[in-house]
Amino acid sequence: MNHATGRTSHQDRVWSVAEHLDDVLSKIAPLDPIELQLLDAQGCVLVEDITVPVALPPFDNSSMDGYAVRAADVADATESAPVTLTVIGDVAAGSGELPRIGPGQAVRIMTGAPVPPGAGAVVPVEWTDGGTGQGPADTMRAHSAAPQDAGGEVRVHRPAATGAHIRTRGSDVTEGEPALSAGTVLGPSQIGLLAAIGRGTVRVRPRPRVVVLSTGSELVQPGEALGPGQIHDSNSFQLTAAARAAGAIAYRVGAVADDADTLRSTLEDQLIRADILVTSGGVSVGAYDVVKETLTALSEDDGTVEFRRLAMQPGKPQGFGLIGPDRIPLLALPGNPVSSYVSFELFVRPAIRALMGLPEVHRPTTPARCTEAVASSPKGKRQFLRGSYDAGAGTVTPVGGAGSHLIKAMAHANALIIVPEDTTEVPAGADVDVVLLG
Repeated sequence: MNHATGRTSHQDRVWSVAEHLDDVLSKIAPLDPIELQLLDAQGCVLVEDITVPVALPPFDNSSMDGYAVRAADVADATESAPVTLTVIGDVAAGSGELPRIGPGQAVRIMTGAPVPPGAGAVVPVEWTDGGTGQGPADTMRAHSAAPQDAGGEVRVHRPAATGAHIRTRGSDVTEGEPALSAGTVLGPSQIGLLAAIGRGTVRVRPRPRVVVLSTGSELVQPGEALGPGQIHDSNSFQLTAAARAAGAIAYRVGAVADDADTLRSTLEDQLIRADILVTSGGVSVGAYDVVKETLTALSEDDGTVEFRRLAMQPGKPQGFGLIGPDRIPLLALPGNPVSSYVSFELFVRPAIRALMGLPEVHRPTTPARCTEAVASSPKGKRQFLRGSYDAGAGTVTPVGGAGSHLIKAMAHANALIIVPEDTTEVPAGADVDVVLLG
């Protein structure tokens, strides 16, 4: 990046929350699809419709450990008058060559094993003597301990209807049936289905790479002792965790001191591994607001970042632009912890979800009854208060005050209470809209 003449536009304009978000999303396009191995595709969005190439299960198989039999042979079996069948072998899961069952015969079969020809039902081992010649069996004896049980005789104490305890071919899905549609987020169950139908790779939009850094000479790494005037860096940890929760691959950069050259070189180094950059701090009107100083001084070749005042509380100062040769989106958030987190939820999270190609990028919003009064809210600003939402009762309770530094209150909130621009107070029991964070 070249240090050139500073510039901003619309400096005197106050943006609404919706205007700023619309501008951010209008400049972000979904990432290009790539082919990934299944486990690498977890959390990614599928970009192809997938059909089942082979029926599941691909063959008739047993749903129980027991004996494959002809249903007619055991139709009259009872506890007092069991039917005795000749056992002609074992069929385990993965067996290839299968014995054919004739009249009066049975094959010992394991769960998941293919049903041998001639068999019409499976009798659970608990309905038999297990080949022991005694009473009902609880389990089969291990083949290594009692190989004779693969032969001899078995007494069946209960009848089994045709098809009993057999999972038929295609009973899960049939060949050619839709498996997953484009737009599906791949979680454990979807990846399991893809593996089951034989897909080793899948075409998806990759998870965005988000680089998070905080600025401030006062910031100290957690675990290190604080000196005079210093505080621990919480923003970069909070925002990195939030980016991961949103579905991104997030990288946390250590806190950058209030020095324009250091920040500039750090951003240049991070561009190569970023699909989106997030900074916190240094965006207001102070003499040491290094993010604003640095990014308003970009050359034409380096991109443009615009700093704005938003009609919201917390989070009034915001910055957004596209930087570097690949025009990577950068969102510059305020430094106070609550302002930073609220700004992430409102602007960065939707941007991450847009990069993923998700059809719905916003957190769900729901009405709730506010259990406590909000004594005052600034006119002309949309306020976002931390709240504890009770879904069962349909209520929300403010947590902590309105201060943008009250990070403990944020940690105990699961929702943001929205107080519109034209509302200056909310009486107890009034209905409000809440953004659900969980």
